[in-house]
Amino acid sequence: MISDGLLVERMGPIARLSHARPEQRNAQSAAFLDALDRALGEAVEDPEVRVIVLAGKGDHFSAGHDLRDEETMRHQTTPEVRYAFESVRYRDYCLRLWDAPKPVIAQVQGACVAAGFMVANMCDLIVASEDAFFADPVVGAVAIAGVEVLVHPWVMGLRQAKEFLYAGGRVTAAEALAMGMVNRVVPRAELEATTMALAARIAAASPFALRLMKRSLNRTAEIQGFRAALDAHFDTHQLSHMGSDAQAHLSGDLGKAIGTMKAQIA
Repeated sequence: MISDGLLVERMGPIARLSHARPEQRNAQSAAFLDALDRALGEAVEDPEVRVIVLAGKGDHFSAGHDLRDEETMRHQTTPEVRYAFESVRYRDYCLRLWDAPKPVIAQVQGACVAAGFMVANMCDLIVASEDAFFADPVVGAVAIAGVEVLVHPWVMGLRQAKEFLYAGGRVTAAEALAMGMVNRVVPRAELEATTMALAARIAAASPFALRLMKRSLNRTAEIQGFRAALDAHFDTHQLSHMGSDAQAHLSGDLGKAIGTMKAQIA
């Protein structure tokens, strides 16, 4: 069933949660993010679910936040309102993906941009199609250090993250594999089957053992400062909206800004 742009499916011990707004390149509205967080919580609480897959219907995984969504833009009026909205919808929801006690696999094709990048990279594993690409052009396009969850240096390395965010552009699936950011790259026609086969193989393992292993692996990142670094940048992200260049972009033509972002990743 599709609700608020989210399709929830059950295949035995696997729950698949899919962006289902292909006509909007699976851009993430506020309602979609709320629905995804609810569905994630339900999958975590369901003892029959052992693995969760996060996917996207159509040509793309996700083009990022839906900047034409009225509910999203209504919460961009003041720093106080933006902070309250984004701390829940973006930071907290992403960390719940990270903290989910069950393995979460991102199944990525086409565009995986900005918020799409953020959500996919909070998953445990990424399986990508050969035509998948990753981009986060907000620094150049709208003059904001606009990454609510700065997972980038943790998944692609510090120097790669600097070039990726400073210069814009895109990273191909093959390049992402070489960086260690994705686990597998397969032809588009094989993406779903490969992802589901991997999920089924993981689902055959002991749920308790998987839970403890994920906890220990995540703790390794936490000991290195993962959550503290994300928290620090979230506040910096909020501050960056108040820069004079950012204000000039935000008060101008939103459509033009979106066009600039598209051009930067072309």
